[in-house]
Amino acid sequence: MAKNVSDEHGSKGVETISSSSSCQSSSSPRSSPYVHEVGVPPKQNLLKEIAAAVKETLFADDPLRHFKDQPSSKKFILGLQAIFPILEWGKHYNLSKFKGDLIAGLTIASLCIPQDIGYAKLANLEPQYGLYSSFVPPLIYAFMGSSRDIAIGPVAVVSLLLGSLLQDEIDSSTNPVGYRHLAFTATFFAGLTQFILRFLRLGFLIDFLSHAAIVGFMGGAAVTIALQQLKGLLGIKKFTKDTDIVSVMSSVFSSARHGWNWNTILIGISFLIFLSVTKYIGKKQKKFFWVPAIAPLISVIISTVSGINPPSVKEIFFSGQYAGKGFKIGVVSGMIALTEAVAIGRTFASMKDYQLDGNKEMIALGTMNIVGSMTSCYVATGSFSRSAVNYMSGCETAVSNIVMACVVLLTLALITPLFKYTPNAILASIIISAVVGLVDIEAVTLIWKIDKFDFIACMGAFFGVVFSSVEVGLVIAVSISFAKILLQVTRPRTAILGKVPRTATVYRNIQQYPDATKVPGILIVRVDSAIYFSNSNYVKERILRWLADEEEHVKENSQPRFQYLIIEMGPVTDIDTSGIHALEELFRALQKRDIKLVLANPGPVVVDKLHASKFQELIGEGRIFLTVADAVRTCYSKMELEP
Repeated sequence: MAKNVSDEHGSKGVETISSSSSCQSSSSPRSSPYVHEVGVPPKQNLLKEIAAAVKETLFADDPLRHFKDQPSSKKFILGLQAIFPILEWGKHYNLSKFKGDLIAGLTIASLCIPQDIGYAKLANLEPQYGLYSSFVPPLIYAFMGSSRDIAIGPVAVVSLLLGSLLQDEIDSSTNPVGYRHLAFTATFFAGLTQFILRFLRLGFLIDFLSHAAIVGFMGGAAVTIALQQLKGLLGIKKFTKDTDIVSVMSSVFSSARHGWNWNTILIGISFLIFLSVTKYIGKKQKKFFWVPAIAPLISVIISTVSGINPPSVKEIFFSGQYAGKGFKIGVVSGMIALTEAVAIGRTFASMKDYQLDGNKEMIALGTMNIVGSMTSCYVATGSFSRSAVNYMSGCETAVSNIVMACVVLLTLALITPLFKYTPNAILASIIISAVVGLVDIEAVTLIWKIDKFDFIACMGAFFGVVFSSVEVGLVIAVSISFAKILLQVTRPRTAILGKVPRTATVYRNIQQYPDATKVPGILIVRVDSAIYFSNSNYVKERILRWLADEEEHVKENSQPRFQYLIIEMGPVTDIDTSGIHALEELFRALQKRDIKLVLANPGPVVVDKLHASKFQELIGEGRIFLTVADAVRTCYSKMELEP
């Protein structure tokens, strides 16, 4: 029940806070507490406003700040360092750091070689193309990337996505040459997409894919990848080309009687158990982190008891019917690869307390994939499993990528011909072992606890991938992420505020603070969002519903009727013409009920627009306050003076 708080608000008369002090009863016999005016920001030049808005939107990181007040020679050096960060941190490189990078590079190389063979298979490419993609791209990234820990190469999700999209256009089994050409074309456009995003300053687009959607998408992709490996693990000859769980399981069980090879199953299960045990050892005993890293390579070497990347620029479709298809596939895979790399890079950057430069990442990833497409590579990006091993191995800089690339080069030169003898069951067990970690049960549980809508997005992406396809899962993930944004924009939160006990000026949400007291005759509502055309009508109607509900409550409890409605505008960062029009309609609706509209704590942008629209003249002078407490004191004293 609302409590009378007249004794808490002091004197009857107070000084006004608006530009003209007409709200004040000048004849008040008592001295009034000081109430500060709401400041109106000075008028700015229109061109300067536009320039400031563009700068904040597209150049928030102020990329040229290092070049200010520098001589031409220094600017040239800084320009080179901006493009090639290795020139900056390379000045401080020493033997101690190289030891850490050497160990890390050798360790991740032992992990990446068998993974690359398996991931190439996911992309429906020959094994050597997976290794090519762990040679040229890591070398380029080492010179141009800003992350010290990320390890570059093919990854499971992008390989599966690329293989699925390419297979829809060209059958890899009937036309392997055309398929390979389209793969290089898609890789070229993937790199070009990443490169263009940097120069158009559109990197913020990757943030539209929420963390929850990514968790669900990755988990679904991991399940799909594992299911695809049942063909090799069970030795099935005739297997469905569809990726959904229903088709895959139907294919598995239909071939159970005559299509399973028990020798292959025994080999595959044995190596899968071996890899799982080594992973468990590495997880339980951190000092044995290298055990699960070298286990896949040991598996390949046991089961199996060429040269530098050949050029492929002539194999890229720059025209013809497949150029457009390659562009479409490249844009999708490039965006996914960029999202994954930036997310991984930020994770390890935060662990080591350094800043990841997203712009440099886009340039590095774009360049390495463009060059990679011309040197027989397919889409490469940051790998979480390799980056984790790289981090735990004690890497100091991106030189570990160079070491890894050198080992891969040696592997290409010496044992590439042996890859064709690696049993599919071994590759299947390596891939299954690698992707199991992508199903993050802890993250899903945390998402459920924090935000149910995020959980829906996560599960939508997961089931979309598992029961349909990677493309459908990706569309669902993006769609739900956008739906959440639209829902939050069009249906912002509002709350009724009350005065927190034993405080003088603190007003908070009464649902969060049940002991907070409502002020008799005054309803205080907070709007927790900017007011735009998309939500202005909802905000107006929601405030009126709050008022109707509270009026009913007041009537039932025989309390004083409402004379003032105060809107806390602090969280309202902006307002447009539709928003102001909604406030005008709210003012008129309140007038009919003999209730006065008051605004509190508006920001500079909102104040400027309210004055430009002469809204303060419509509602009456002295109705815009610096704080809710000022508004309550003034309105309460005026309310008592009125008959």
